[in-house]
Amino acid sequence: MREMNARTRIVASKDQVSCDLAGESIILNLKNGIYYGLNPMGARIWSLIQERRRVDEVRDQILDEYEVEREVCERELLALLSDLEENGLIDVERDT
Repeated sequence: MREMNARTRIVASKDQVSCDLAGESIILNLKNGIYYGLNPMGARIWSLIQERRRVDEVRDQILDEYEVEREVCERELLALLSDLEENGLIDVERDT
């Protein structure tokens, strides 16, 4: 599997349900019954990917809303998205 990049398109999987809990997100993977939790920044990212978006669109939105260096933001965003993909919580469309 190729790594994600700025042009990769992502969206929350249909095989999950989630809710906001005091600014954090709780996600239930319906396929394996495991719950996952996201901190406030992760929850914001989660809210952004309820609709299909490119990674760079999510990154740019986070940069507008939070005080974080671009490189740090991109690295942490890609790490989170990789974890979400690995756990079946997002669908990923990579450019071919």
